[in-house]
Amino acid sequence: MFMRKLKRALYLRPAYWIAIVILAALIVLSVSAPLFSIDPNATDVTNMMQPPSGAHWFGTDELGRDYFIRVLYGGRVSLYVGVISMLATTLIGLIIGLISGYFGGWVDTLLMRLVDILSSIPWLVLVIVLSVFMKPGLTTIIIVIGGFSWMSLARLVRAETLALKERDYVVYAQFIGINPVKIMIQHILPGVVPTMLVASTASIAGAIMTESSLSFLGVGLQPPHASWGSLLQNAQSSLQRAPHMALIPGLLIMLTVYGFNQLGHLLRDTYEMEDLHE
Repeated sequence: MFMRKLKRALYLRPAYWIAIVILAALIVLSVSAPLFSIDPNATDVTNMMQPPSGAHWFGTDELGRDYFIRVLYGGRVSLYVGVISMLATTLIGLIIGLISGYFGGWVDTLLMRLVDILSSIPWLVLVIVLSVFMKPGLTTIIIVIGGFSWMSLARLVRAETLALKERDYVVYAQFIGINPVKIMIQHILPGVVPTMLVASTASIAGAIMTESSLSFLGVGLQPPHASWGSLLQNAQSSLQRAPHMALIPGLLIMLTVYGFNQLGHLLRDTYEMEDLHE
């Protein structure tokens, strides 16, 4: 049923194919980076800041490293951070939202006040402070982004849970004494999945943007490793001589965010078609 509705959504809105092709191309290129026999960290001081050519498709950076392979490896890091952070964000937000919406009362009040407190702290300031106090690296970035970006998802899941727990089948399950955890998993979670999927795809784009911002500010991934954000940060000192060094990672970040946002819209339209059908 879902695949049939997905095909219908793609048929009615062919523009979604653009996002799918963009994401597929970026993922394939990033995953295939190790297949290229080029060391992304190999320096060559005799070929520093070279323009794009047949030998170096995207030119070379300030240390003579091949920029094409560094962009591919940077894509691996950015996409990895986005997906893993999304999984952490979704899991935390789903659990908090389900518990808060289902049990209500003091549990709901306590959890929502926690969400309000975390949401009131400027996001970028919070992330930068935590990144400074923790050891810089890929794991720290994922922990920081995944652990402090679940609040909006928790609110969405809570709202859906408040509506779903008033349904007759949920009320009857409560009446006959079914375990609350079982009710949340079997009766409420399926109704929350559409909202959760759409929000999750958006959170991937948000995580990639956050990682890029952290790397651009110098508190993200540390040299010699690269992400699209760190490549942007390094390119700011050579904008006049080699503007393509900033344009390429910037364009890839933009295309990735666009692709994941459109994927979220596609999932939303697909589930809305299912609702209309039913």
